[in-house]
Amino acid sequence: MVEWATVVGDTLGIPSVVMGLTFLAAGTSVPDLLSSVIVARQGHGDMAVSSSVGSNIFDVLFGLPVPWLCYAIYHDEPVLVCAGNLAISIMVLIGMICLVVGMINYNKWRMTKSMGNAMFVSYGFFVAQDLIRVFLPNVFGGDC
Repeated sequence: MVEWATVVGDTLGIPSVVMGLTFLAAGTSVPDLLSSVIVARQGHGDMAVSSSVGSNIFDVLFGLPVPWLCYAIYHDEPVLVCAGNLAISIMVLIGMICLVVGMINYNKWRMTKSMGNAMFVSYGFFVAQDLIRVFLPNVFGGDC
């Protein structure tokens, strides 16, 4: 999937960060989405949410560092990760997580239609702010 996204992105002139943020993120999240929906429909909402959060934590704390560690051991040099705008994206993400937890608490830990809509809008905002920084680096600070 990564190779396909890279080829398509290069062919269409789409930066790799955009392909990762949109197509790869969606493509790798669909199986998690389906399993969470199935589990939630079986009445295990807590398991669905835990699975969603847990899979992302696993990806960040295991899926990223293990290949980097293997590379660093094999090549005896660190891996350079070019992520000039990552700090801003992380701050926006933390703010959004606080907002979502606040909304869930306000709704007495029940998922509502309006909350689902707010989450879609939040995701759109997150993608939009990241894309703006990628395509307008002179305005919002450049990437490395």
